[in-house]
Amino acid sequence: MPHDHHDHPHALLPPDPALRVKALETLLVRKGLIDPAALDAIIDTYENKIGPRNGARVVARAWSDPGFRIALLEDATAVVSGLGYYGRQGEHLIAVENTAEVHNMVVCTLCSCYPWPVLGIPPAWYKSDAYRARAVREPRKVLTDFGVSLPEQTAVRVWDSTAEVRYLVIPERPEGTEDMDEEGLVTLVTRDSMIGTGPEPEAEVFHDDWHARALAVTLAAGALKQWTIDTSRRARECLSPVDYARFSYYEKWISALADLLVEHDLV
Repeated sequence: MPHDHHDHPHALLPPDPALRVKALETLLVRKGLIDPAALDAIIDTYENKIGPRNGARVVARAWSDPGFRIALLEDATAVVSGLGYYGRQGEHLIAVENTAEVHNMVVCTLCSCYPWPVLGIPPAWYKSDAYRARAVREPRKVLTDFGVSLPEQTAVRVWDSTAEVRYLVIPERPEGTEDMDEEGLVTLVTRDSMIGTGPEPEAEVFHDDWHARALAVTLAAGALKQWTIDTSRRARECLSPVDYARFSYYEKWISALADLLVEHDLV
């Protein structure tokens, strides 16, 4: 006889990571350490105010302005900051250019270092163990999986993003776009093309609400003791090997945050 879901109230509960995020958020709010409005503002910033559209504008200008392109390749950090695209995870940026001879792709083999101000939050596949391992070992096969087919004579160069340096790929300008202005070119640039893995369908920034809350609580709590996003990253790397292997990306964030809060005597 089939059972109604109401017979099993536990089946209606949010997943454990979502409950852990809510518990941390509730505790910090009750202690007066963070403001719920600040969390909403952080989420809004990362969902709507930074992201791939910034990077697309950089690429479009590089395509249409030779002087800008040269300056970008020489010192991407300064040029991009001059456009107002700077902040967490945006430091030490290097631009690399795709040509007929060389195709560039970016990976972070350690975790998920990524230029947030120009590309937004890294997509789920970028953070996956499979991509991080295969991108270095078999980059052409990975590109094929993404639908990117390159001529045999085109070399593939893989750049390993770290906390010290992050990369922005300038894809080749599509043929037949010589008469398009900069605003039109912006619409042709996708997030994945700036990672080097080709175009991608539209996707939400966060797959689940608790992912957004985990990010927001971590950033808001960090402001209390002035730890940086890289401090949080190092805390994630210090998780036990068992936990690091079994936890998903944002589960690592929650566990690292709990450790930092205890370490700094906040809870």
